[in-house]
Amino acid sequence: MSAAGGTTSARDRLVQAMPPVFVLIWSTGFIVARYGMPYAPPISFLSLRYALSVLSFGVWIALSRAAWPRGRAQWLHLAASGVLMHAGYLGGVWAAVKSGMGAGTIALLVGLQPVLTAVWVSASSASSDGEARVSSRQWLGLVLGLSGLLLVVWRKLGAGELTAWNLSLAAFSLLCITAGTLYQKRFVAPCDVRTANTVQLLAALAVSLPIALLEQEPIVFHPHLIGAMAWSVIGLTLGGSSLLYLLIQRGAATRVTSLLYLVPPTTALMAWALFGESITPAMVLGMALTAVGVALVVRSPVPASAPAAPATAASPRPE
Repeated sequence: MSAAGGTTSARDRLVQAMPPVFVLIWSTGFIVARYGMPYAPPISFLSLRYALSVLSFGVWIALSRAAWPRGRAQWLHLAASGVLMHAGYLGGVWAAVKSGMGAGTIALLVGLQPVLTAVWVSASSASSDGEARVSSRQWLGLVLGLSGLLLVVWRKLGAGELTAWNLSLAAFSLLCITAGTLYQKRFVAPCDVRTANTVQLLAALAVSLPIALLEQEPIVFHPHLIGAMAWSVIGLTLGGSSLLYLLIQRGAATRVTSLLYLVPPTTALMAWALFGESITPAMVLGMALTAVGVALVVRSPVPASAPAAPATAASPRPE
């Protein structure tokens, strides 16, 4: 094998390893919330995280000379999506964990986001002949996903983990990430992920900081909180964003979408190992039903009339 061939093969293996690594990092976001919340109020922690992330991205942008979004409209669209996808989504997740919800449960609840997004897009995209865009397969996936969710949540309602308050926070988080995803798909033009993230984080900080000033609980700089903050900034914001950027550039975004079905069970296993959160047969069944439901909803159908392309001619396409 030539040196060039060996380098190419090693690069291909690295790209293939990126999606599961990305999903593993994404799963730790719920674990970090559980890890750091005993020592800080949720919005104050997130405000500090946003500020440190902006500083880190600022250094990265300065060194790489990344291009900033063009036009006032794009800045406003990025700010709006940032408020929804950072301040709203993360604020709801962290507040729900602070209120007693387990990391595995919140991961399962917000894991329905691809289902809601896909159904909304299908329902709102009217075809030329006026027929409904939500297929029977998608409806089946929605029913399975909700059934799996109810199976898990129903058994936890009487155990003291779930309350009307933290369920409301989780629902708010789910709605924010769904609305933010739809808004971003509709209004945000493609741009550098580093500068786009910075604009979004600045908007999230502007919304979160006034709320953080109203929180009475002090921040205790315990080693657990410092570790949670370091991983939130370096691992989740910088590392996760960097991996996603590289994956999209190399056309592997589709594999990331398919592996996101594994986030709730991965989070549940981490929470069991680190915090002793229980994994019951009903919870395993519920997560499996939800994963199958999400897969059915977001899977792209293959047109029956489309001829099969030769394997050698296939090329990855970013989404």
